[in-house]
Amino acid sequence: MTTKKQIPAAESPKLRIKIRAYDHKVIDQCAKTIKEAAERIGAEFCGPIPLPRDIRKYTVNRSTFVHKDARDQYEIRTHKRLIDILNPTPKIVDTLSNLNLPSGVDIEIKMI
Repeated sequence: MTTKKQIPAAESPKLRIKIRAYDHKVIDQCAKTIKEAAERIGAEFCGPIPLPRDIRKYTVNRSTFVHKDARDQYEIRTHKRLIDILNPTPKIVDTLSNLNLPSGVDIEIKMI
């Protein structure tokens, strides 16, 4: 006897917000602002979900041509958060576009 997988009905639309920043305090403050705005309107949301941070490492020679073993290492950490807003309305989209968020935060909004 074979069983068939049931295909779920068309899922309701979601608004997916990805937030990126170099400073974890700023990104948490931004996520809190978005969360409070969604609660004020009465929207249903999931998050903020912390995603793995990206660490880019750079190695630089301290001097030119000599002392090859003397090097400095630097890294840039990018922190990320994810917030899903379920069943978005035009009012929610309008409110999110008018939010006053701190500088240094990259926000990507997608409709899924």
